[in-house]
Amino acid sequence: MGIYRYILFFYIIIASTNIEARPISYSGGSTLMMFSDNMKDSIYYHFSPTYKYSIGIESVKDNYLNNDYSLLRATYLINRKNTQYSQRNLYINAGLSINDTSNNFYGIHGDWETRRWFVGFGFKKLNNKIIDYDQKHLQLGVAPYLGEYGDLHTWLMIKTKKNSLNDDWYTYPVLKFFKGNVLVEFGYNDETEWDAHFMYRF
Repeated sequence: MGIYRYILFFYIIIASTNIEARPISYSGGSTLMMFSDNMKDSIYYHFSPTYKYSIGIESVKDNYLNNDYSLLRATYLINRKNTQYSQRNLYINAGLSINDTSNNFYGIHGDWETRRWFVGFGFKKLNNKIIDYDQKHLQLGVAPYLGEYGDLHTWLMIKTKKNSLNDDWYTYPVLKFFKGNVLVEFGYNDETEWDAHFMYRF
């Protein structure tokens, strides 16, 4: 991660002030996200006109192809089911490069969770002039304690992911914390290095 990403990370921690790991905010809400792993570093901002979809822009540093570009992105909530004890979500998303329309992606991802358990998955197809490939992941988690509204919430997770470039699955532990408007999630594997996700909702 570059120095500006560390600065933003510490700002997010300090500014910690109700968030769930949702790629769509409440109606009229905005979200700032950062992602970093062995494939890319990115900063992504989106606005949600309604709770059903979000639109935004992402600045990407592609570590695999050694390329920088920006994407116009959209996410749509296909299905959500709330019960007394759980919530299930299913989303589709897509992005198109501002610099070159041959550089684009589309995908689907979802999750199911209770206050104690979490299951999530994702599939993403990425296209560009040099090479096309796909990524997939599965994530399982448990909350070691059940926090109240406004508390610091913690998840212990296992994540496994694969991309078609090397065709191997990599599995590693992940920690997720959220409090107020801030979410921090990070894991590490010797092969894939850091896998980090930071979110600030406002």
